[in-house]
Amino acid sequence: MRHITILFTTLLLTIMGCQKPVQNEVTFYGEEFKSEEPVASKELIHSITSDEVQSIQVTGEITGVCQKKGCWLKLPIENDQELFVKFKDYAFFVPMDAEGKEATINGTLKKETIDVATLRHYAEDAGDSPEQIALITEPEVKYTFMASGVSITD
Repeated sequence: MRHITILFTTLLLTIMGCQKPVQNEVTFYGEEFKSEEPVASKELIHSITSDEVQSIQVTGEITGVCQKKGCWLKLPIENDQELFVKFKDYAFFVPMDAEGKEATINGTLKKETIDVATLRHYAEDAGDSPEQIALITEPEVKYTFMASGVSITD
């Protein structure tokens, strides 16, 4: 019996030693792209040089996704703000369960004023309650991103 235990233990340790480390799988949505030193979303404001449209790559943890189609996502930026990411030409969507996963987005960034009707529409898509939606009464200046491609790490 002792020999069987030693054999089993040796076999188990050999199998464990031969396993490759688990690598995170990256899935692309939209256009595939090469990651070229993306800016961390929480440091994004410091890298913006003007209010003009800028081509950029941004990376961060997804904090929200459209719960109707996956047609937008949010990444955190400093001061409890969020970067609102839409997809170029409405050509692709991301999984609605992508919240909490790491994403790199490739596209253009701009600062814009979002009207009340659009803010309410986005809140509805996010699943906010009618009471929360009714509290939206003023337009907001936000950083928005038009992504041509998104990679999400599982």
